[in-house]
Amino acid sequence: MSCDQCYPLPQVYLVDGGGGTQRSGQSPSLVPCWSFPPAQERVRSHGKSRGFMGVSPCLAIVLMLLFLLVFAALGFEAYQIHNMQIALRDVTEGEPVTEFNAAQKQIGVHEPEINEEEKEKRTAAHVMGRIEKDDFRKTLRWEPRIGVAFVSGGVSYRVEDGALQVNKSGLYHIYARVELIFRHCSVTSSFVHNVFVRRTGYSSPHTLMEAHREGFCSHQPGHAWTTESYLGSTLTLQKNDRVYVNVSHPAFLSHSHYGNFFGLYEI
Repeated sequence: MSCDQCYPLPQVYLVDGGGGTQRSGQSPSLVPCWSFPPAQERVRSHGKSRGFMGVSPCLAIVLMLLFLLVFAALGFEAYQIHNMQIALRDVTEGEPVTEFNAAQKQIGVHEPEINEEEKEKRTAAHVMGRIEKDDFRKTLRWEPRIGVAFVSGGVSYRVEDGALQVNKSGLYHIYARVELIFRHCSVTSSFVHNVFVRRTGYSSPHTLMEAHREGFCSHQPGHAWTTESYLGSTLTLQKNDRVYVNVSHPAFLSHSHYGNFFGLYEI
């Protein structure tokens, strides 16, 4: 038999299917041989092309650099957070605790506590309507001590004429409300409500605010109808000024302390 011996592969022989003995003088039939590279060399070459664990060296370097970049960013952020915590601790330790930075439990708007002495010093007054039965005067009289009414600080109530007198010059907010009941209301019913001041050295009063109300009744004449008027403004008053409230129909005022009130306070 003859076969190419360049590769260490096993030789293949043909055996007579009949089981007979072949003659020595007759050459056996030859079978073609195919050559393959050795398995060891194929594995070695495949390993060289794929690199470590099947990853190319360039890709491994890129991944390593990305990981290093991520870790560096995380470390920098942690360093910055640590510095901010130190700075915040220094600020809170060095700043004194006041009512503005102290923790407070609030329901609605926070109102600082005022002791009775400070309340007495405040220039403010709130008087409530007096119920008149016989004497109806256009310049109204008030109750300075009933319900929530009070007078304090640099203002006083004049019982003789119903005025609030201020004892020092300044900027004041003045307000007044009246409530009227027209028992036989008609489309022509109307009334005038004003606030005026009397000043030392002036003979005539000076009007501060005024409202003229009409057309408030329903289209069914003869029925009772309730209406109201509110005036409010911030004005400059001088020392010893006396402020009054006037209404054109005092007999129609409702008998409600809380429906009629008058007051002022210094700003």
